[in-house]
Amino acid sequence: MRKIFLLTIAFMALAFTSCTTVDSAEVGIKYKKWSSDENLKGGVVGTCKGFVWYNPFTESVFKYETFVQPKDYEVLSVNTKDASTFTMDPTIAYRLDADRATDVFVKFRKPLKDIENGYMRTCIYDAYRLCANRYTADELMANRAKFEDEVYAQLDSILSREGFFIEQFTSNITPPKSLQNAINAKNEAVQNALKADNQVKEAEAKARIQIAQAEGEAQALRIKADGEAYYNKTVAQSLNEILVRQYALEKWDGKLPQYTTGSNTLPLIGLK
Repeated sequence: MRKIFLLTIAFMALAFTSCTTVDSAEVGIKYKKWSSDENLKGGVVGTCKGFVWYNPFTESVFKYETFVQPKDYEVLSVNTKDASTFTMDPTIAYRLDADRATDVFVKFRKPLKDIENGYMRTCIYDAYRLCANRYTADELMANRAKFEDEVYAQLDSILSREGFFIEQFTSNITPPKSLQNAINAKNEAVQNALKADNQVKEAEAKARIQIAQAEGEAQALRIKADGEAYYNKTVAQSLNEILVRQYALEKWDGKLPQYTTGSNTLPLIGLK
């Protein structure tokens, strides 16, 4: 009984070490640890999923994730063609092409984390370096979007040949401190110029309003003066000697104003 029990334990242990599972978000690569077969590159037997049985003494199963892998790299420094140093803070999101998994395994024989920290990081740095050497510092700052597109295109061309798809790639481009200070000073000068221009326009607008108000008031005074002059002229033209005498008689109290000449008192006005 004891012997049967030990054999059972040994069989279960062997079975446990002879089987693995590859889920739907992975691709398994079954390979021989030692192989003289030239047709088996890297000893790869093939890809596999689900429950996979293998001989733990001569075979093994390597797994690669096939879902998107995000990676935020440390800051990289590159030089432009005028020797200005820029820093890049790249972030990449990539995934393995499941159909190329065996090629990736044969070439690298490492987990994805090791590949992204080694080979992939080198590719990113080289893409930055080669593209930055096409620009001066001022040109790079003026064409940052174009620069990033060129870096992405070069990186995508290299990694796609190796079996990787780039889902997203971004950079945080930081210029040299001296250049950044110059940019800030230029921006401040532009803002001050705009502010001064706006102040001039505001003063001109206020002046135009005041002139318009003054012109309006002057026009109103001219109209009023012209009206009064017209009224006075019309009234004056309507007055004649008969109307004046009639108006005087209407106001007369019946007494003649007198003045004295010698011994005679004569009326001030003559009546006919």
